[in-house]
Amino acid sequence: MNKLKDCIVNKNTSNTPVWFMRQAGRYLPEFQKIRKENPDFIKLCLNSDLVKEITIQPLDRFDLDAAIIFSDILIIPYGLGQKVEFKKGFGPELGKLDIQQILNVSDNDFISKVEPVYEGISKVKKKIKNKDLIGFVGAPWTLLLYMVNRKSPKKNFNFNDISKDESLVNKLLNKLENIICLHIKKQIEAGANVIQIFDSWAGLLPGKELRKYCFMPTFKIVEYVKSLKVPVICFPRGIAKKYTDFIEIVKPDCISIDYELDPNWIKTKFKRIPIQGGLDPKTLLGDRTKVKKEVEKYLDIFSGHPYVFNLGHGVLPETKPDIIKYIVDLVRQKK
Repeated sequence: MNKLKDCIVNKNTSNTPVWFMRQAGRYLPEFQKIRKENPDFIKLCLNSDLVKEITIQPLDRFDLDAAIIFSDILIIPYGLGQKVEFKKGFGPELGKLDIQQILNVSDNDFISKVEPVYEGISKVKKKIKNKDLIGFVGAPWTLLLYMVNRKSPKKNFNFNDISKDESLVNKLLNKLENIICLHIKKQIEAGANVIQIFDSWAGLLPGKELRKYCFMPTFKIVEYVKSLKVPVICFPRGIAKKYTDFIEIVKPDCISIDYELDPNWIKTKFKRIPIQGGLDPKTLLGDRTKVKKEVEKYLDIFSGHPYVFNLGHGVLPETKPDIIKYIVDLVRQKK
């Protein structure tokens, strides 16, 4: 069994697997070249040959234990017929939400629109040996938020604006749960052997709404992934001490922690669940002394605990590739 899956499934602590969220992409010069030639980001995510190439780029450079497919969580709204564009300096911009049209999208309609994602996974699988291949999805709440808000909620987020139409929200949540499960199933059939669920905006939910919008929808998806006999990692970013409720209710195979969470606290709370991540991506922009100190801090805290080395969010675009190699070497050297 490959290292990542072994750590999660068998709780093996003899080796610390290492991979990085957003390891395939924007900080690598070889990716930037491809991106320049392919300005339409969604089209790029649907070019199976380039998906394969971009996914494998970081594995060609660094001694990583897993590939994560180059894609985007907003492939799901796109597959459901909502327009999705990425604007430089602005981020994603989504078209008008037509709930009736979305509800009418059949499984086959969705698959035919996003089929190149699965073809890309198959092509990567044929190329990589002795490495895990991670497929991923956005969680229902994060996707719902993008679809209703139609842009990133970084500024001017108001929960009441998102939740005011209860009928629309409930219908959309239900549709998203089903389509997310379908998208996961197709990724697994294509060769993904680990799944990660990104709830990037879980931290924006009021505490009393976490159960309805985050815990229960994600629980249903986690149960489904487990039924397919594939380990599932959850990343409910920004929910602070509510990580305890998330773990107890959702029961993921592995929990990915963000950089605001105290790693000692989560380790003490949960003795047996494999833990992933934690390091602040901004640390990678500093000097090597600081990087070494922070990397070793996480490795020391989780020594003897099933732990996957990763960041507390994605690699930042301004990160130097050399620092990724430096971190991988530090993880490999630590006994």
